[in-house]
Amino acid sequence: MPVEVSVGPQALTIDHGSTFAVTDLQGEIASDSEQGMFSNDTRFVSSYRIFTNGERCILLTSGTPTYYLARVHLMNRTFPTEDGEIAQGTLGLVITRAASEGIHEDLDVTNYGREPARFNLEIAIRSDFADLFEVKAHRFIRRGRIATELREDGTEVRTSYTNRDFRRQLCHRFLNCGSLPVYANGRATFEVRLEPGATWHTCNQYRFIIDDDDEAASRSCADGFSHGVFDEMQRRWLERATRLTSANEDIYRVYRQSVDDMGALRLYDHDIAEDVWVPAAGVPWYVALFGRDSLIASLQNMLVNPGFARGALRTLARFQATEMDDWRDAEPGKILHELRVGELAHFHRIPHTPYYGTADATPLYLVALHEAWRWLGDATLLRQYRDVALRCLEWIDRYGDLDGDGFQEYRTRSPKGYENMGWKDAADAVVYPDGSQVRQPKALCELQGYVFDAWLRMAEVFDELDEPERAATLRGKAAELQRRFEEAFWCEDIDCYAFCLDPHKQPVRVVTSNAGHLLWSGIASAERAGRVVRRLFEPDMWTGGGIRTLSARNPAYNPFSYQRGSVWPHDNGIIALGFKRYGFAAEAARVARDISEAASHFASYRLPELYAGIELRPGGFPVQYLGANVPQAWAAGSVFHLLQAILGIQADAPRERLYVDPQLPRWLPDVTLHGVAIGNARVDLRFRRVGEESEWDATVRKGRVDVQRQPWRASWSLLAA
Repeated sequence: MPVEVSVGPQALTIDHGSTFAVTDLQGEIASDSEQGMFSNDTRFVSSYRIFTNGERCILLTSGTPTYYLARVHLMNRTFPTEDGEIAQGTLGLVITRAASEGIHEDLDVTNYGREPARFNLEIAIRSDFADLFEVKAHRFIRRGRIATELREDGTEVRTSYTNRDFRRQLCHRFLNCGSLPVYANGRATFEVRLEPGATWHTCNQYRFIIDDDDEAASRSCADGFSHGVFDEMQRRWLERATRLTSANEDIYRVYRQSVDDMGALRLYDHDIAEDVWVPAAGVPWYVALFGRDSLIASLQNMLVNPGFARGALRTLARFQATEMDDWRDAEPGKILHELRVGELAHFHRIPHTPYYGTADATPLYLVALHEAWRWLGDATLLRQYRDVALRCLEWIDRYGDLDGDGFQEYRTRSPKGYENMGWKDAADAVVYPDGSQVRQPKALCELQGYVFDAWLRMAEVFDELDEPERAATLRGKAAELQRRFEEAFWCEDIDCYAFCLDPHKQPVRVVTSNAGHLLWSGIASAERAGRVVRRLFEPDMWTGGGIRTLSARNPAYNPFSYQRGSVWPHDNGIIALGFKRYGFAAEAARVARDISEAASHFASYRLPELYAGIELRPGGFPVQYLGANVPQAWAAGSVFHLLQAILGIQADAPRERLYVDPQLPRWLPDVTLHGVAIGNARVDLRFRRVGEESEWDATVRKGRVDVQRQPWRASWSLLAA
C-alpha cells in the first residue's frame, strides 16, 4: 500500500460550477484563513464554528465521497447542563454538506446515551465578502457596508454587502428544523431535547445572491443529494467518456479519477449545450475561465471525448479581443488569459475583465481547432471558426512578434500586467544561468514551437477549405521559422535549446522542461531531438517522479517553488507526447510511469496541479506543494496525454481513419479503451504486450472507421502529401 500524500493543509473541498467550499477536516472555517464558502470570486462565509453548550466537538472522521459532497462525523466533549453532565461521546453529530447553486447543509445529532439530553447547539457564522484575489493574497481591504437582517419567524438570516453598485448577499435559511433557532450575537442557537436513541435534524441552506438574482438551491436533504439535473449531467459525461480497463491498477484508478474530475470542474455559467462546455482551471484558486488551460485540457481530452473542445473553441472565440486595451494587455485577435467577476474586477482594480496577458493561448487556439477537426471530422467547425482563426494568425504576425524579427516575444503594457506570459507565468519563473531574472521582452522557446505547429496545422485546414495559397504561405513561414529557430536557440554548450531569447536577443542558456514542448510541437530538428531527450533525463532534470521545470544546477532552483524546479503533471504529459513524436517510445513510457506512480500516492489518485521536485528514490513518495490546486483540469488531463503517447493514437476522422502505434512497457501489460469516439464512429481498442511486442485489435461498435498501425507523424506538413 503506497504512502498517501495530502496536498496542502488538510482540508475538505467541494465544488460545483462557480461555487465551492473549503473547510478544515472538522467541517469548520477558520477566521483569517484561505478557507470559506465561495461563489463567483466572492467569499460569502469567512468563519464557521459549531458548538454544543459552548464546547467544540471532537472529530471522528470526515471525507468527500464525491466532488460536491462532504460528510463529517463528530462527537461531543464532556459538558455540564442544568440536568447534569453529558459525558464525552454521548452525542453523535453528522454534518453533510453539498454544493450546487449554493451550499446545502444537514445537521443530525443522535443521543446514544441512556438518559434524555437537553443542550444548546450553536452555529457561529461570519461573512467578509472578500474578493478571491484578496483571500489568496491574505490582504483584505475593508470597504462597503455589511448589514444583517433577521426574518421575524427566525428561519432566515440575510447578510448583505453593498459597495456602490456591487451587491452580494448571503441568505442563510433554516429548514426542517427539529426546533426553531434563536439568532443573536452572530450565532444561531437551537435548543435541542433528545430522548435516548433519538435524532434531531435541521437543514441549513446557504444561498449566494449576486446583485438581486436570488435563485433557490436545487438540493434538499441528504437523501436527495444523489438526484437532480446536475448529477444527471455528470452521469451523462461519464457515460459518454471513453472508459479504460487494465491489469495495471494505478493506470485504471488515475484514469477513472481524472475523467470524474474533468466533469466535476464544469463551469455551468459558460454552458452552450449539454455537451458543449468548458472546465474551470482548478479548485480553489482557478474556478474561472482560462484560455490556455481550457485549450490544453481540450487537447488532452480528445481521447476521452473530442466534443469537449467545442465548448472551449466557442467560448474563447466569443471573448476574442477586438481592440487595443493597454490595461488588459489586449490586441485585436488575441485569445484571453483569465476572466474574473468579483469585486476587484467589477471596479477595474484588476484587469481580468477579461485579462489577455498570455502569449501562447492564441496559437494554441489554432492547434486545438485543427485537432478537434481531426477527431470530430466536422468540416463545418473549420468554416464556423475560419474568421476567428484568421484573426489569430494576424495577431501572431502583428502583435505576437513585437519587433518584426520573426520570433514571438511578449511584453506587458498594463500596470497590473504579468511579468511572464507563457505557461510558466510566475513572476520569478524565467532566469539566466546565474539565477537572476530575465526581463521583458522575452522570446520563450516553446512559443516559437506553438506557432510553428499552428502554422502547419492551419495549412492543412486551408487545404480543406480550398484555399491552397494560404496553405502554401503558412508552410513556407513554418519552414523559415524552423530554420531560424535552430540558428538562434540551439546551445551546443548545454546540449539543449535555450530557455528563451532575452531583450538583447541573446539565448538564455538554461535547461528547462520547456525544451520538451519543442518536441511536442515538432519544431526541433530530428538530429537534435535525441540530445534533448537525453538531457531531460539527466539527474538535474529527472526526479524519478517526473521531469523538473528547471535544472537543479541553476542557482535559482528550488524544488518547493512554483515553477523553478517543481514537477507539473501536464508538463510531463506534453513532453511524453514529444518523445513519442520523435520515436522515443521507451522514454515516453518512463515519464508515464513516473506520473502514474506519483498519482498512486495522492488521495483518491487525484493528481495535483504540481508537486515538489524532490528526487524520488526507491521507497520514497512525492512531496506536496502546499498551494496546489486539486482538482486541476490539466493535471487531471495529463494521464490522457500519457496514454496517447504509449499507444500512439492519432485521429484522422475526415478520412475515417484512426492510427495506432502501441509500444507497451513491461509495467503496462494491457490496456483496453472502450468506446473511443472518432467522427461519428465508436470503437473499442485492445492493446496487450506479448513478449517484447505490442499487439492490438479494434472492434468498431458504431459507424465506420479504419484502424491502422502507423508510426507517429513527425510533422503535420506530411499530411499534405
